[in-house]
Amino acid sequence: MSVSVVIADDQEMVRTGFRLILESQPDIRVVGEAADGVQAVEAVRRLRPDVCLMDIRMPKLDGLEATKLVCQDSGGATSGTKVVVVTTFDLDEYVYGALRAGASGFVVKNSGPRLLTEAVYAAVNGDSLISPSVTVRLLEHLGSSSPADTRAAAARRLTAQELKVVTLVARGRTNNEIAEQLTLALSTVKSHLSRIQDKLQARNRVEIAAWAWEHGIVG
Repeated sequence: MSVSVVIADDQEMVRTGFRLILESQPDIRVVGEAADGVQAVEAVRRLRPDVCLMDIRMPKLDGLEATKLVCQDSGGATSGTKVVVVTTFDLDEYVYGALRAGASGFVVKNSGPRLLTEAVYAAVNGDSLISPSVTVRLLEHLGSSSPADTRAAAARRLTAQELKVVTLVARGRTNNEIAEQLTLALSTVKSHLSRIQDKLQARNRVEIAAWAWEHGIVG
């Protein structure tokens, strides 16, 4: 299967570098580029790529707002596109804002070529990838204050098996790893995740993980 990608970044050299990295993979095609947030949203609507790599600091419309427009267009032209935010800045408010906007990953630009391609593949497969340099800090922030009664009320929204799946998602496990650890079929894990998303009104597994940390399910 070929993975189509749009690259949104206001620096031409960065776009060129990302294109070279991605197209070194036999199954990734860069189908478009954008130099600002408005162009990014338009390109996604027109080209309907599998993934959009989105910078945060861009003219006309910043990457967080552009991500929100792409990810929250339920059933629209952009609903099939996953967004991976790729930025120079690993500031907490950027990470949190990107995940809240619906991004399926957050990668710092100096993380290297391998992490960039892994983030694209993870997004397409329904997983998520966050640069290791920000993961622990982010999760500590999300899980810093959750009363016991809040945790108990949150836990009651899910079955015991769903809570196990949520806990592993929050710890960054992939679907295959969850299936192996819980001795479940991969299709069963995907079914659990689908029901969990419906119950929590979460758009993707990143939001499932954020919910788990915010409500003290994982600590």
